[in-house]
Amino acid sequence: MVYDLIIIGSGPAGLAAAIYAQRARLSTVVLEKEYMSGGQVVNTYEVDNYPGLPGIGGFELGMKFREHAEKLGAEFVNAEATRIELEEDGRIKAVYTDGETYRAKTLVLAMGARHRHLEVPGEKELTGMGVSYCATCDGAFFKGRTVAVVGGGDVAVEDALFLARGCEKVYLIHRRDELRAAASLQEQLKKCGNVEFLWDTEVVSISGEDHVDCLKIRSKKSGEEKVLDIDGVFIAVGTIPNTGIITELLHLDTNGYICAAEDGKTEIPGIFAAGDIRTKQLRQIVTAVSDGANVITSVQGYLNSNN
Repeated sequence: MVYDLIIIGSGPAGLAAAIYAQRARLSTVVLEKEYMSGGQVVNTYEVDNYPGLPGIGGFELGMKFREHAEKLGAEFVNAEATRIELEEDGRIKAVYTDGETYRAKTLVLAMGARHRHLEVPGEKELTGMGVSYCATCDGAFFKGRTVAVVGGGDVAVEDALFLARGCEKVYLIHRRDELRAAASLQEQLKKCGNVEFLWDTEVVSISGEDHVDCLKIRSKKSGEEKVLDIDGVFIAVGTIPNTGIITELLHLDTNGYICAAEDGKTEIPGIFAAGDIRTKQLRQIVTAVSDGANVITSVQGYLNSNN
């Protein structure tokens, strides 16, 4: 069987694409490597910035996306895509898994990205309980409290600026003696009276019973360790796009993201990218869902002109 569309990934972008594909009456299959749809959102305790659903649990929101797609008849297969090949002069896209090969006229890549972790004790155990990778998602829960941001790039400084507006105190922890963020952002942050910079410092561990209550940090110069009493820690040391299977197929930017605009078009006709996996300014649930809708418009345009 040759489908109209194969979607690889079942996070918000992939599920939104599946919903819009079903509404467009496209024969579609969604390949998901995890046993549960939703992507990173299912690991988020509470989502407070998705329009119309303030405070919804991340798991619940992910399940709502999946249920919507299923209600419209979307087909899901639990399988990890391991290879993609072009057949019939590129008109057919073949996606290989461990057990089967799926073929379609178009392909949407929605494998997302994953946050880079510090890999320190307590980080995994307290994720969603004070450990966060998204200040704009979770910052509102820490109003009037003390938090730390780990990182030195644009995202880390933007997170610290955002948090400084509502938190009593913000520590910015960076392993070097200067930030990599844009000078304009640094200037803004240095004007914040409630931000303290901890230079040449690394996080040793994150502690707390059922919520973060302190960090152990270490000076990279002296080796001295001390404990910071905090209510939350925001880790902003980068993301890693899940582009392993397409590194030889498509052009990626210097950070490994697929070069594609809002329409999702890549340099290969019939292959599209949506969600956190593509080059974009903001990676949030709402922008991933938007990508999923936009990309199906591009898919329809391609199919209409190539049938």
